[in-house]
Amino acid sequence: MKFFHLSDLHIGLRLMNRDLLEDQTYILEQITALAGEIQPDAVVIAGDIYDKAVPSGEAVALFDRFIEGLVDAIPKGEIMIISGNHDSGSRLNCFRGVLSKQRVHMIGLAPQIPGDFIEKVTLEDTYGKVNFYLLPFVRPSMVKGITEAGGQEGALSYNETVKFLINRENINEEERNVIVSHQFYLPSGKTAEDVERMDSEVRTVGNIDQVDAAVLAPFDYGALGHIHKPMKVGSDYFRYCGTPLACSVSEAGQEKGVVEVDMGPKGEIKVSVIPLKPLRQVRVIQGTLEEVLQASCDDYVTVLLTDPVDLDVLDMQDRLRQAFPHLLEIRRKTWRQADYQAVYEPAAALDPFELCCSFLKDMTDEEKDILKDVINRIQEVEGL
Repeated sequence: MKFFHLSDLHIGLRLMNRDLLEDQTYILEQITALAGEIQPDAVVIAGDIYDKAVPSGEAVALFDRFIEGLVDAIPKGEIMIISGNHDSGSRLNCFRGVLSKQRVHMIGLAPQIPGDFIEKVTLEDTYGKVNFYLLPFVRPSMVKGITEAGGQEGALSYNETVKFLINRENINEEERNVIVSHQFYLPSGKTAEDVERMDSEVRTVGNIDQVDAAVLAPFDYGALGHIHKPMKVGSDYFRYCGTPLACSVSEAGQEKGVVEVDMGPKGEIKVSVIPLKPLRQVRVIQGTLEEVLQASCDDYVTVLLTDPVDLDVLDMQDRLRQAFPHLLEIRRKTWRQADYQAVYEPAAALDPFELCCSFLKDMTDEEKDILKDVINRIQEVEGL
């Protein structure tokens, strides 16, 4: 059984001030061509189809063309899609029953009432069944009706919620099982601070969304989405594939790709990454103005100037924009101290919680908890 593992398409994303629809079209067509060439039995997309819960018409049209292209490329294959934290689960859940009859399983909502269970798609090959469990992004509040009916009182954590949903499934561990999930999974023994996060990712205050990867133990492979940098979660077989296209400057230089999973008999899995080549790279170019200008290109570029003297701002900007048609930003190193030692001060993203606390002095612990909840709710709604 061979399948592609993708996630975090973020269709409709803007990279700073740049519209990426052309770049996303290019990379999705590349994925479609790979599917046509390799003929996987399935393509799984582990959430964050769109960058916003209410995507633009252009973003929806691009996703429509992508799915139509995949269906044509692998007419005998199955396509499985779940919603992520950036998506509107109810919108992606639309036409769920109709699409499944066409071998397109688009699951926007996790189980919500006691009679619901995680959507399961079962495929078969020479070695028997492969069960794909499709679990969209889930918050504790979404499944409160199920957890309370199951005897769980009070508010559960993200970790407890995901564990509860998986434990109530009747998983036959003698068969091959794959979970497709969009959550913030941590390898056992690791903390959230141990995981490198990209600037384009949504981070909750206090990392309340973290889930212990130990809950994935009943599965043979975890096709995970949410983390934008390719990353394994304690095993070669539980991994984030990362975004197919850089979504922020912090992803400059990362090699993106499609994860190809080949499942043989129970316990035998081969995993490889098929590189993707973007229409334009995301790059950081550092040097003096004259040095930087010599590296002119059509990529998305952040320029870091090291000139120790003041420059004519208007002339500098004009020359850089001419050299780099897709210029993202211009930064300067500051020169201080008598020995002119360079000190680079990056434009660090301010944590919204700390920023608010700096204005709202002398807050009580209860007030801080309320503030955290408010910020997390706003981020969830806005997809920040």
